[in-house]
This record gives sequence, structure tokens and C-alpha cells, in this order.
Amino acid sequence: MEQEPPLVRDLYPELVAELAALLTEEGEHWLAICVWDVRMVGACGCGDDFCQSIRTTEHPGGQPYGPGHRCVPLLPSKGDLILDVVYGRIMYIEILGRPPMRRGGDGRPAGGAVQQLDLPA
Repeated sequence: MEQEPPLVRDLYPELVAELAALLTEEGEHWLAICVWDVRMVGACGCGDDFCQSIRTTEHPGGQPYGPGHRCVPLLPSKGDLILDVVYGRIMYIEILGRPPMRRGGDGRPAGGAVQQLDLPA
């Protein structure tokens, strides 16, 4: 049986708490609830040192999300946080120009984005 990817809240609890608060401030109450259950499918993979973005579902790179897609820009105190949402499901968390995230539990920095994360095979 294939193991599910880890929950973002387990890896980056401070990020998820911040996202939930910002989404609530923006009146995005449903997404504020949903963000607690998104999974870390992978890192962006762009290689830019200012990017720590997270893929929360499988999606072919460079392809549009299609019908039902909308961007939800948030207003954090530092950097940019933007969600790609399709029919109420968070597909991607864009994290740009922010201090390096630290993984919950072990305190290690995510380093050059989330790319150092060891995902289950």
C-alpha cells in the first residue's frame, strides 16, 4: 500500500497557522479550515533561492489548472503567500521572498526551499 505524503501542518506548523489566520482575515473561511489538511506532495522545483513553494497535489508543470482555478493572494508581514485553488481545493502554496522555513519538530531549516525534505517513496 502506498503511503500518503506528509501533512504540511506536521512539517511546517507555523506556516499553516499563518495561512489559516490570513485566510480567515480575507474571509476565506472554508480554505482556512482546509489548509490544515493539505499534504506535501513536493517542492516547487524551480531552483530559485527565494522560492519555498509547496505542491499539495500532483499536477504537470507548466500546465494551467483549467476550469475552477483561482489565485488567492494573501498579505503576510514578510514576502508573498499565494494559493492556487481549484474548486475549493488548495493545489499549490506559493511561498516567495520569506525567511527560510523550519521543519516542525526538528528545527532544521528547509534550506534552499522545501527541496531538502525527504518524502516517502
